[in-house]
Amino acid sequence: MQYSLKAIRINKGETQEQSAKAIGISVETLINYEAGKTYPDIPTLKKIEEHYNVSYNDIDFLCSKNTVRQ
Repeated sequence: MQYSLKAIRINKGETQEQSAKAIGISVETLINYEAGKTYPDIPTLKKIEEHYNVSYNDIDFLCSKNTVRQ
């Protein structure tokens, strides 16, 4: 099952600021990823996978819904 990047971040209990800093991107960039306006390059995608401990296959970058894993 895929989850939005926003849902994954919220499920981890982090703010956009905390996640952006941990991944090494700006908050604005994370906002754009979460909204599906832009998409990460491969090195950034690897950082996202490592930070959230998820596979890119589990992330739906086209979905901006706030769906938290149950």
